Amino acid sequence: MPRTRTFALAAFAALVVGSPAGAQQAPPAPTASQFSPRITEDPAVRAALAHVERSFDQQVAEWIRITEIPGTSRHEERRAAYIKEQLEREGLTATVDSIGNVTAVRRGSGGGPVLVFAAHMDTVHPIDTDVTVRRSGDTLRAPGIFDNSASVANMLAIVRALNAAKVQTKGDIVFVATAQEELGLRGMEYWLEHAERAPDLLVALDGGLGSVNYGALGIYWTRYVFTGPGSHTNLSAGKPHPVRALSDAVRSIYELEIPFGQGGAVYNVGMIDGGKIFNAITEEASFTMDLRSVNPVLLDSLDREIEARVAHAAEAHRVGWRKEVELRNGAGGTEEMLADRRHHPLVETAIAVHEHVGIRLGPEPALASGSTDANAAVVRGIPAIAIGRGRGGDQHTLTEWALASTALPATKLALLLGLSMVGVDGIAF
Repeated sequence: MPRTRTFALAAFAALVVGSPAGAQQAPPAPTASQFSPRITEDPAVRAALAHVERSFDQQVAEWIRITEIPGTSRHEERRAAYIKEQLEREGLTATVDSIGNVTAVRRGSGGGPVLVFAAHMDTVHPIDTDVTVRRSGDTLRAPGIFDNSASVANMLAIVRALNAAKVQTKGDIVFVATAQEELGLRGMEYWLEHAERAPDLLVALDGGLGSVNYGALGIYWTRYVFTGPGSHTNLSAGKPHPVRALSDAVRSIYELEIPFGQGGAVYNVGMIDGGKIFNAITEEASFTMDLRSVNPVLLDSLDREIEARVAHAAEAHRVGWRKEVELRNGAGGTEEMLADRRHHPLVETAIAVHEHVGIRLGPEPALASGSTDANAAVVRGIPAIAIGRGRGGDQHTLTEWALASTALPATKLALLLGLSMVGVDGIAF
């Protein structure tokens, strides 16, 4: 039986201390928010907010329409076509790239930063799932109604409000409906890799209301496969056995001790596969590992330790093994590592706008974590946050629900945040 090992806390501590990113530093002085309530006194901005309120019933109707378009990851074509059509109706040039992202740019007059609003189109539900929306009062129920059909509807409402009110921004606003977010932010990763220039700021419309996420939860998905010659059960005594190696590896991995603090980590064996018949040792068996942490040092250290335990189990049971990497979303860093990001104007402005529109923030108004399209920008050093699309629950289940009325303050939040960051012609604070 393979020996057990405890994760080396001392080695991890040495890595953190030796890393410039992990050095403990006093947070910098807070940077003033770029939001001022006076922006809402501008006639065009006031008209845009009024348009959001006046058109909210239509926004909810469109939200329902989008939800009822099947859009599982890799099959977002119909949703993409609908979004592209709506953007073009607003006079924007919309394009669909090779992975399926829809992009449209609303040009500014110049002199302001380029800000991206990102809302992912895809859902986790199979393409044949019944996505009919059922409404009871303020509650909407359907798979995908909250994650993330709500954000797509909010984003389209922002475009229409800006155009109806003829708001002229200084900086460009780029609207991106991303594909394959649920498969590991693949659409956003592709978009950033192929963008002609990196945006100055990025806001992901994703998640529930109540906090501003300015960090990035690193996610590693790996499949470990054990292989052997196989054998009939009658002849199996003492033979190499991939399933026994897998079992010992999983048991050993679940004995890992996660170091206290340093951002923490979670992991899970989500799938186990192998064998086709009762009466034989299988020639191949596998398990999947979902490993997550905001700390890049801890994430990589745990990944190496898990691999070492897999290798040890395979050696002990005289079987082969291989590692198949499915996903590597980088970690943004712990709260200490991101001390400068916490007080970036984008974060401070988002907090201020939440308060202005009456959205109550939690005890920690800003969190150095996140699992949205914003992650792809955070790890590239681009100031990025995720803000809520409304309130709802039971995401990724057939009982998913959302409160329709909460999309109204969420849309106003995004609109005012975007205008505060890119600037509006004729307004100076």
